[in-house]
Amino acid sequence: MLATESTIPVIDFETTGTVPGFPDEPWQIGIVLLRNGHVVENSSYTSLLRVCDRPFNPYAPGRHAQIRASLYTAPTLHDLWPELRRHLQGNALAAHNAGTEKKILSHAFPLHRAPMWVDTLKLVRVAYPHLQTHKLEDVTRDLGLTNRAVSLAPGLEPHDALFDAVACAVLLEHLLAQPAWRELELNALPGVR
Repeated sequence: MLATESTIPVIDFETTGTVPGFPDEPWQIGIVLLRNGHVVENSSYTSLLRVCDRPFNPYAPGRHAQIRASLYTAPTLHDLWPELRRHLQGNALAAHNAGTEKKILSHAFPLHRAPMWVDTLKLVRVAYPHLQTHKLEDVTRDLGLTNRAVSLAPGLEPHDALFDAVACAVLLEHLLAQPAWRELELNALPGVR
């Protein structure tokens, strides 16, 4: 199947960061769909995730410090599985620097395996090797995609899981529109596993 004909959930987690004696845990999830090469408006899903008494890495980005009380009462990732299954099961998944998302999902749901992962970090390194940085926020700015991400996720900003999922989806939309990639099979995209 062509990548531009696929339905691809784009996922992002915000995490606590690593702290000695504590694993890296997700505290927010964001998902948005890319279908037929375009971000599907109003397809987003986001939730805070329960994080109890544990320290955060002091360099972990995001607004977790302001909403710490909400993280004590938020659902767990397992609580959300019935909803997440609708978005994730049976689809190739996409993320920017997908290792974090792959690790979190495989730890939480070891029986769920995505058929393949599209890593936009790998794609953008192939498509735009000259960029000084390949961080999602910088890439979307440098490629002029920030305004589209903001329009699809109003009121949010980088290091919010939903905003980053939308920014990643907008980046993937842009990449799939490039002439050299428009007719590629999903599994033929660079770095797809």
